[in-house]
Amino acid sequence: MPKGTGETRRYLAVGLDCYLCLLVVGLLVHSCLGPAGAGRTAAVLIGQLTVLSFANQVLLTMAVRASAGKLIMGVRVIRLPDAGRPEFRRLVLRWLYGLLWLPLQPWHHLRRTTTAEPPPRERLGGCPRTTPDTDLAGVRQVHRSDLRYYREAAEGRTG
Repeated sequence: MPKGTGETRRYLAVGLDCYLCLLVVGLLVHSCLGPAGAGRTAAVLIGQLTVLSFANQVLLTMAVRASAGKLIMGVRVIRLPDAGRPEFRRLVLRWLYGLLWLPLQPWHHLRRTTTAEPPPRERLGGCPRTTPDTDLAGVRQVHRSDLRYYREAAEGRTG
């Protein structure tokens, strides 16, 4: 099984995804809206951000195993335990988890520093929390080259 990427590469990929999504939606909102009210602009902005985020994180990942930021950083998303393509349900779970997880990170960090860490629990994807490179939906982010070497080694064993 290929080892997971480091946190730095994963966070840079997330940052690139956020930046690209905001850039595209900002350009779309700026070009589509004239002198509209703030409420309409906010509704269009949130709607376009949600649609573009879903397309990037779920549909693009289904097609090429990576979102735009992960493609730039050389990261691929695999399903555990067989290193296959993650299915639609796992990717939607992962996307929803990201929408809820990312904004709450400052709160979790503050809470962790004031209380003791609870014991690890089983994740929704069925993978134990003791695997640091596994996310909620039971997928792992790996380097593109590590995935290629893993596939070659697996084919060498079976072929």
